[in-house]
Amino acid sequence: MLSEEGAALLLQGLCANTILRFLDLKGNNLQARGAEALGKLLRQNKSIQSLTLEWNNLGAWEEAFATFCRALAGNPALRQLDLRNNQISHQGAEELALALKANTGLQQLDLRWNNIGLLGGRALASCLSSNRSLWRLELAGNSVPSDVLRAVEQAMEHSQDREAAARESRTRTRVLSKEVRHLREEKSKQFLDLMETIERQREELARSSRASALRVGQLQEALDERHSIINALRAKLQMAEAALALSEQKAQDLGELLAAAEQEQQSLAQKQAKEHRLQQQEAAERESKLLRDLSTANEKNLLLRNQVDELERKVKSQQDQLFLARQELTTTAAELKMRAVQAEERLDLEKRRSRQSLEDAEQLRAKEAEHMARHLEESQRALQERVQRLEAARLSLEEELSRAKAAALGERGRAEEELMKAKSQVRLEEQRLGHLEEKLRLLAQARDEAQATCLQQKQMVAEAQARGGQLGLQVEALRRRLEELQQELSNKDQEKVVEVTRVRVEFQEQNGRLQAELAAQEGLKEKVAALERQLRVTASGHREALLDRESENASLREKLRLREAEIARIREEEAQRASCLQSAVLAYVQGSPARALSPHK
Repeated sequence: MLSEEGAALLLQGLCANTILRFLDLKGNNLQARGAEALGKLLRQNKSIQSLTLEWNNLGAWEEAFATFCRALAGNPALRQLDLRNNQISHQGAEELALALKANTGLQQLDLRWNNIGLLGGRALASCLSSNRSLWRLELAGNSVPSDVLRAVEQAMEHSQDREAAARESRTRTRVLSKEVRHLREEKSKQFLDLMETIERQREELARSSRASALRVGQLQEALDERHSIINALRAKLQMAEAALALSEQKAQDLGELLAAAEQEQQSLAQKQAKEHRLQQQEAAERESKLLRDLSTANEKNLLLRNQVDELERKVKSQQDQLFLARQELTTTAAELKMRAVQAEERLDLEKRRSRQSLEDAEQLRAKEAEHMARHLEESQRALQERVQRLEAARLSLEEELSRAKAAALGERGRAEEELMKAKSQVRLEEQRLGHLEEKLRLLAQARDEAQATCLQQKQMVAEAQARGGQLGLQVEALRRRLEELQQELSNKDQEKVVEVTRVRVEFQEQNGRLQAELAAQEGLKEKVAALERQLRVTASGHREALLDRESENASLREKLRLREAEIARIREEEAQRASCLQSAVLAYVQGSPARALSPHK
C-alpha cells in the first residue's frame, strides 16, 4: 500500500544501488508514474535479478508501460519478472513482445490474470522465435485461445530443452575445464617437484665436489709442507756434510801443522846440538814460518767467517770451529784446553739439541699422522702449531746468527790483538822453545779430539740420513693415502654419475607419464569437440523443428483467422438476434402497463 510518490522515491533511491538482487513491490497500486520510475530503475540498475510487480496497474497507461518495456529491453541483468494482475492489454503485450525480442537476459515472465487477449497472445508467441533466453512464460487467465497457449507452451518446452542442453553443456564444459585445470596443476606440481629434486641433487653433487676438492687441496698442502720439511732436512744434512768436510780439512791442516812442528823440533834439536851459531838464523826462519802460519790462520779465519755467512743454521758449530781455529793460534795450553772443553760442551749441546729437535720432529710427525687418520681439521691445527714452532725456531736461529756475527766481529778484533801479541811473542820465541814440546802434545790431543768430533759428526750424518729415509717412507705413505682418497673421490664421482642417470631415467619416465596425460587431455579435448559438434547438430535439429513448428503455427494462424471471421459472423448474427430479441422485449414491455409500473432490475 505504498503511495505512488513513495514508490517513485524508493525506486529513485535504488537506481544507484549495486547490492540488491530481489525486489518485491506487490500490491502497491503503481500506475503511470510508477511505471516510469520502474523504467528508469531498469535502465540504471544492473544488479536486480528478480522483480515482483503483482497487483498493480502498470498496464492501464499505455505510454508509461511502453517506457517500462523499452527499459526492460535494454536490461541484461533481470532474470525473473512477475506482472500478474496489472491490467495489461493487447497493446501492452505487443510492447512486451518487442522488448522480449531485444532482451537477452530475462528467463521467467509471469503475465497471468491480465487482459492480453488474442492479439497480445499472438504477438508474444511470434516474439518467442527471436528470444533465446526466456524459458518460462505464464499466460493463464488472459482470454488467450488454447491453440496460442499450446504454441507458447511448445515454444517454452523448446526453450527449456535448449536451456537444459545449454546448462548441461556448460556444466560439462565447467567439469572438463576443472579436470583440465586440475591435470595442468598436477602436471605443473609434478614438474616443479621434479625440478626441485634435480636442483637438490645438483646442489648435493656440487657440495660433495667442493668438499672433495677442498679435502684434496688440504692433503696436497700437507704433502707440499712435508716435501718442504724434507727439503729443509736435506739442506740441513748437506750443511752437516759440508761442516764435516770442513772439520776433516781442518784436522788435516792440524796434522800437517803438527808434522811441520815435529820436523822443526827435530831440526832445532839437531841444530842446537851441532850448530849453536846458527840459532839466530833458525830463529829468523821460525819467525818467518810463524808469520806464514799466522797468515794461513788469518786466511782460515776469513774462510770460516764466509762459511758462517753462508751456513746460518750451523752457527754454533761454526763458532766452535772458529774457536778451535783461533785456539791453534794461541800459545797458552790452558786456553787451548779450555776452548777444547768449550768446543766439546757446545758440540754435545748441539748434538742434544739436534737429537731433541729430531725427536720433537718425529713426535710431531707421529702426532700429525694420528691426527690425519682421525680428522683432517686436527691435522691442519697440528701443522699450524708446527709452523709456529718452526717459525719460533727460525727466529731463535736468526737471533743466534746475529749473536754469532757479533761474536765473529769480536773474535776478529781479538784475532788482530792476538796477531800483535804473536808479533811480540816472535821476539820472545827463544824464551818459549821449552814450551814447544808441551804445545805439540796439546796439539796432538786436539787433533785426536777433532778426529773424534769428525766421527761423531759422521754418526750424526748417518742418523740424519736414516731419519731422511723414514721421512721418505712417511711421504710414500702419504702419497698412497692421497691415491686412496683420489680413488674414493673417483668412486663417489661414479656413484654421482649413476645417481644422475637414475634421476634422468626417472625424469624421462615422468615425462612419458606427462605425455600420456597430455594425450589423455587431447582425447578429452576431442570428446569436448565431439560434444560441441553433437550440440550443434542438436541445435540445428531444434532449429529445423522450430521452423516446422512455425510453419504449423502459420497454418494454425490462418485457420484461426478463418475461425475468428466465422466467429465474428456468428457474433454479428447473434447481435442481430439479440437486437431483434431486445426490440421484441421492449415492445412487449411497452405494451404491458403492469410491467411499466414495476421497477427496472
